[in-house]
Amino acid sequence: MYDVHEPWYQKTQETAIRLAVSKLLPMRFLYGKPPAKRSAKTGRLTLEIVSHCWRYSHLHAYQLSSLVQHAPQHVDVIMTVFHAEEDQATCQLLAFFAEQQVQNVTWNWQKIPAPELFRRAIGRNRVAKNTKADWVWFADCDLVFGEGCLDSLAESLQGRTDMLVFPAQERITPLLTDDSPMLKAAKEPKLVSVNASDFTFRTLERAVGAYQIVHGDVCRAMGYCDDIGAYQRPTDRWKKTFEDRAFRWLLGTHGVPVQVDSVYRIRHIEKGRYHGSKANAKMRQTIRKVQDAAREQ
Repeated sequence: MYDVHEPWYQKTQETAIRLAVSKLLPMRFLYGKPPAKRSAKTGRLTLEIVSHCWRYSHLHAYQLSSLVQHAPQHVDVIMTVFHAEEDQATCQLLAFFAEQQVQNVTWNWQKIPAPELFRRAIGRNRVAKNTKADWVWFADCDLVFGEGCLDSLAESLQGRTDMLVFPAQERITPLLTDDSPMLKAAKEPKLVSVNASDFTFRTLERAVGAYQIVHGDVCRAMGYCDDIGAYQRPTDRWKKTFEDRAFRWLLGTHGVPVQVDSVYRIRHIEKGRYHGSKANAKMRQTIRKVQDAAREQ
């Protein structure tokens, strides 16, 4: 009998899932299907936003500030943030925002062991199975909710029963370095705001890891890759988020675009959450620049 905790076994599982998601292995029948019936909620909705923050406090400051500066009026928001004790900059940031009283926003800080934080599906799964919200936005900490963003989303969600939706468009920065004025301005905990002129408009064609807005009934029934053990085990370093593709594979959809106003994303070239040598970091930055140029074309 194989030990499922052996690194080689876990790696084999992850590889098999990635092949299945790429339609190279017929494994979908092994997992449960999403619920066929979903409630069509109208009126005042509850939205839970879920972010993970590890060494990105200078980005996350903009997201949390946007909730203070553009507090939603027609939707109740639970802002859930997973973080770890070892990341003191993020702990200090969250302590600062815990003192900010914001209408219709509930702060929900979730401090967990770093090995659990590094596998993002673990926190997302816990929220999904236990949320009381009508919809859950699985976000990244570099998103900014501008004026009218969440209220326009709530309007777009009225009576919808889709499993997965995403913003039809976003506004993005160029790839920023840590010494850019925007990121330097958020090195200490405080309220910060973006300048719209620093962003360009881009249309989105499908849901991605930061733009997965999921029906609450689907979350409670399926969790977030709850049945895929490879994505529910702690790890010793931040993992690339292959589980996001697996989640959409389990749902069987790339999502439906909806109108969401003033969604901003701060793009950054320096991946502080990943381990490795300076040479490896430089190589990853070069790859990101090439990938970004290819997408723009």
